[in-house]
Amino acid sequence: MTQEIYALDLTYEEWVDLCTNRLGLPRYRADQICSWIYEKKVFSVHEMTNLPKDLREKLAYELHILPPISVREEKSKDGTRKFLWQLYDGERIESVLLSHGNHTTACLSSQVGCPLACAFCATGDSGYTRDLTAGEMTGQLLAMEKRLGTNINNVVFMGMGEPFLNSDALFKALSILHSPKMRNMGARHITISTSGIVPGILRLAESGLPVRLSVSLHAPNDALRSRLMPVNRRFALAALMKALSVYQEKTGERITFEYVMIQRVNDEPEHAYELAALLSGMDAYINLIPYNPVSDLFQRSETERIKAFSAILTRLNIENEIRKEKGTDIDAACGQLRRRESGK
Repeated sequence: MTQEIYALDLTYEEWVDLCTNRLGLPRYRADQICSWIYEKKVFSVHEMTNLPKDLREKLAYELHILPPISVREEKSKDGTRKFLWQLYDGERIESVLLSHGNHTTACLSSQVGCPLACAFCATGDSGYTRDLTAGEMTGQLLAMEKRLGTNINNVVFMGMGEPFLNSDALFKALSILHSPKMRNMGARHITISTSGIVPGILRLAESGLPVRLSVSLHAPNDALRSRLMPVNRRFALAALMKALSVYQEKTGERITFEYVMIQRVNDEPEHAYELAALLSGMDAYINLIPYNPVSDLFQRSETERIKAFSAILTRLNIENEIRKEKGTDIDAACGQLRRRESGK
């Protein structure tokens, strides 16, 4: 063993291997340690009182367990909380906790920054540094639960970064969250949000995990989408829609589409008709999201334009909802707090 093992990166199978094969311990020690971390949110081995003292001392020397460190927390008047975390190499990421009355959702980051450079996004505007490890992803959830003193019901990988550009770590994080011996979160309580990375969508379809999928669409045609989202030049709408059809055939799950409403850019009536045609025949649900401005380049659609857009979709039998804004007073769009703190 080395001194630099980050314990939150370990799957249950890796914990079993560590305990039984490398430390010569009975298998149940892996269960005990995982219970302390994922059920009780105890991140110091010295507090794991059902472990022998000599084992605690050994593990304390050879393992790092702590989740990301809180740098700043802001709370909105609507209950939304935003967290800025510092990782062990000094990099900073964000998470958002959304309150929906009877349940909560943790919005987790998958990368430090984002390489996709979407025209309207604060995270992409700040550039990309590196991928997160599986433990750095799940650690955001554990840190929030520790601060709240209670479990969080749902997780969405919709924070900083594109999850499917960090697929290996993402699927390892899914295993950690879903394992009955670890966080034990139902797969249907986990959502992955993607900008349209086709190989990742197909990998999820083949995985057998009934994890939900959300697609950041934001435009109904290739010309406009490529302007707003450069990733569309690599994975155009035809390829994306084909992959989504495969996902839906494999899983039977409804797909949520995120559509940020930008004034006189993607909110014209003809865009609504194009969008309905694009999603025709698919089990789809569209979130119409009032744009949370991050620069003077784009402006939020006027309320009446959003309502008119929604009405067209409804008339064409495309289920949709105008998302109620959360956290606007604390810049809850991902990337804004990190950018404000760093001055970028």
